[in-house]
Amino acid sequence: MKTATHPRHPHDRARNYIGLFLGQMLQRPGRVAAVSPSSAALARAMTAGLGPETGAVVELGSGTGKITEAILARGVAPERLALFETNRAFANLLRLRFPGVQVLRLDAREVEKAPLEEVGAVISGLPLLSFPTPVQRQIVEGAFRLIRPGGIFVQFTYHGWRPPVDRPVREGLRLEWDASRWILCNLPPARVYTFRRPASAGSA
Repeated sequence: MKTATHPRHPHDRARNYIGLFLGQMLQRPGRVAAVSPSSAALARAMTAGLGPETGAVVELGSGTGKITEAILARGVAPERLALFETNRAFANLLRLRFPGVQVLRLDAREVEKAPLEEVGAVISGLPLLSFPTPVQRQIVEGAFRLIRPGGIFVQFTYHGWRPPVDRPVREGLRLEWDASRWILCNLPPARVYTFRRPASAGSA
């Protein structure tokens, strides 16, 4: 006689993802900088400007896939989404969770290697302010070389009183931006900055 099985509750899956995140944070404290996975509220704010008309999307530092879920929920087709995640455990989880999405174990400084055309947005879950300014510039400059004119680079920060890109990078690339309200339903609270380059800025 077969034992009845029941589908796993979504909260059980969420607990598993948090357990994996915390395990990786403890094993690799210098490589997993956030104190917890992004909340659903932060993921919604990060993806508020996306839709089927956005074009292809690249996500940097996808972790356990909370923001990835929100990107797909906005109507971005899986085959038009590429994830950059260097952590092997997270990358394996992402491949299981999101069939059809391209998962690349590449450093964000190699963002231009994304195998996509007509990229309209780069969504960054990286702790960008913890990187040296030259590394920030490599990532952001590479992203804007990849993004088509009028596209966006989205970055969250826990330090909402200043943009999460250092001033020399902002000024060198002539970035414009707007910021969200504080997202209090996140640990810790965060803000989302959306960066653009004016048409007159030319190529990076």
